[in-house]
Amino acid sequence: MTTPEAEQSQPPRPEERLERAVRAAEQALIEFEIAVETFRVEVENFSRLHEQRLGPMYARLEELEARIAEARAARTGDPEDVRRAEEARARVMPIPGVEELLHGWMDGHGLFPEAAAMLTEQEVRPPQRVRPSEEARKLYRELARKAHPDLAQEEPERARREEFLTRVNAAYARGDETLLRELAEEWAAGPALAERLPSRSEELYARLEWLAERKELLALVARELEDSAIASMLRLAPDDPDALLEEIAEKLRKDVAEREAELAELLAQE
Repeated sequence: MTTPEAEQSQPPRPEERLERAVRAAEQALIEFEIAVETFRVEVENFSRLHEQRLGPMYARLEELEARIAEARAARTGDPEDVRRAEEARARVMPIPGVEELLHGWMDGHGLFPEAAAMLTEQEVRPPQRVRPSEEARKLYRELARKAHPDLAQEEPERARREEFLTRVNAAYARGDETLLRELAEEWAAGPALAERLPSRSEELYARLEWLAERKELLALVARELEDSAIASMLRLAPDDPDALLEEIAEKLRKDVAEREAELAELLAQE
């Protein structure tokens, strides 16, 4: 007859070790997914805000460059200056027929936010900053850890979690702390988590393999994000990416002023 002390001193069964390994792998994967998602939000927000705030200034610079080239060509009559002027003008001209073809639904970067909102029946609410607040990040991480679909054993529960986490991701992307708190309350009031039933060794091995494959896919996504041009810009100001946008905007304003002065000087010589 074995005593309780003897039972406690016995090494865990192989299935128990596998279950612990699976749970550790699940938690590690969830933390990795949270890190990738928070970085993806920052990259997307930076890209969108970069276009919203700086796009008009880039367009103004290109227009000024074209007008400067045209004024110079008109003054010199040099064929090379004429060619450069034509190339500069071509860069700022819209591609014929594109707007008519796409009917205002998308541009070179994909669906306009308004069009995407119409298709998903979501409100158009662009991000106010590149990086959501610390409170929003905290709420997001807590919800992602609790409601992650990979913790579900049954398909209906997994589907419920996926739908819920989609709403969590959308709220986090906008930095909406109020909605994240409401979602936390909604999750807390939802059905209790089912007890994890003991799994057979074969099922546990299959689960570990799936987790490893999922981690590899996430690593590819993370690598693509890291290698993007926007991520390279973010690395220039990792602590305050919103300030970087203002720094770039200030430089663009100076460039615009210089080009305007140069154009005025050329026109005055005519």
